[in-house]
Amino acid sequence: MVDWVECKLGEVFLIERGGSPRPIKEFVTTDANGVNWIKIGDATNSSKYIKSTIQKIKPSGLKKSREVFPGDLILSNSMSFGRPYIMGIMGAIHDGWLVFRENRHIEKDFIYHSLGSPTTFNQFSKNAKGSTVKNLNIKIVEDVDFLLPPLPIQRAIVSKIESLFSSLDSGIADLKKAQAQLKIYRQAVLKKAFEGELTSRELTKEGIPKDWNLLQLKDACENIKVGVVIKPAQYYTDSENGIKAFRSANVRENRINDTNWVYFNKEGHKVNKRTQLSEGDVLIVRSGYPGTSCVVTKDFAGCNAIDILIATPNLELILPNFLCAFNNSPLAKGLFSKGSRGVAQKHLNVGVYSKLSILLPPIFDQKQILKEIESRLSVCDKVDKDIKDSLVKATALRQSILKKAFEGKLLTKAEIEKCKQEADYEPASVLLERIRKEKK
Repeated sequence: MVDWVECKLGEVFLIERGGSPRPIKEFVTTDANGVNWIKIGDATNSSKYIKSTIQKIKPSGLKKSREVFPGDLILSNSMSFGRPYIMGIMGAIHDGWLVFRENRHIEKDFIYHSLGSPTTFNQFSKNAKGSTVKNLNIKIVEDVDFLLPPLPIQRAIVSKIESLFSSLDSGIADLKKAQAQLKIYRQAVLKKAFEGELTSRELTKEGIPKDWNLLQLKDACENIKVGVVIKPAQYYTDSENGIKAFRSANVRENRINDTNWVYFNKEGHKVNKRTQLSEGDVLIVRSGYPGTSCVVTKDFAGCNAIDILIATPNLELILPNFLCAFNNSPLAKGLFSKGSRGVAQKHLNVGVYSKLSILLPPIFDQKQILKEIESRLSVCDKVDKDIKDSLVKATALRQSILKKAFEGKLLTKAEIEKCKQEADYEPASVLLERIRKEKK
């Protein structure tokens, strides 16, 4: 890295901390002439510019805050610390932000990408203060090591980063589009399954396979109940030697999420005997994503259930996996949505679920349909896993690009030679000296 120079961020930037006029509610205004009040919520993970704010404050609040201008770079210093953004508007920042005043000798996008690189963030993370909530302060940020290249090299690095990121973002967009299409295909398979399109049975005039019967779920199950527990804390234990209790968080479509359990002690398990589960019970989420279902496997028999529906299928009429697949189908989700109660959050109860109707094929047909579903969705699962792996690799590649860029390894020799031909090329040591003098 010939002509680069190592320095500290504080040597090349004037870094200031934001401030909050208090009590803030007395300064918030809806007046069009108010000052943009920049909060963490105004920044997003996917955007590098802040161009609007949700709130404004009275101009008098500026005396107790910090004004920022277009081109200034701000950095979060608490909670999700170390995230940089470039200002696209004027405004005021509270004390959860630091501001880097614009420096004409350093490309703003160069410092933006540098602050977002693993090299810099690792220094932030290592030196952040606080036991529970980590925080940065001006001194910590000023002391961060910074490799300063000549101005033409800064421009070339930014150009190459953004070209590579553009290609990467295009690939990520394609992957997410494919992921969305897989979800549509998965739902289409389940829809066809419960409309009789995955069997070879002769159809009635109504288009329903012969021998299929329309039954309410209460008639297809031996029992449908709500997993309810007595609340007192003495029935719970922090020990993993206790008895696991299912909650909505443990129920995913067609699978059990074996994390984030709560546990009952022996007394709690005994008191809540009616909610103890058997192999083959079907669990149904009541709130949040009502209808989401999984089947209790042998390993989880004997566990308890908290505030989720428990359906015990009549095995002469319906297979547990068939009922589970029905619950997760778009047909059932539509019925759940219509029948669920609540405005802010839908809530599925026993009465609504019990009265829903299902077109029920004979057990032999159920087995065949489940095989067809498994055959199609196993391919989906494989493709979905490949997509998720690729998205993880894309994130790692982005970080790798930034790491190379700020270790001086991103540009080729030919690209560096081209930079040296530009009129404003000079060693970074000369550039640093000029910055120091102007900063004084």
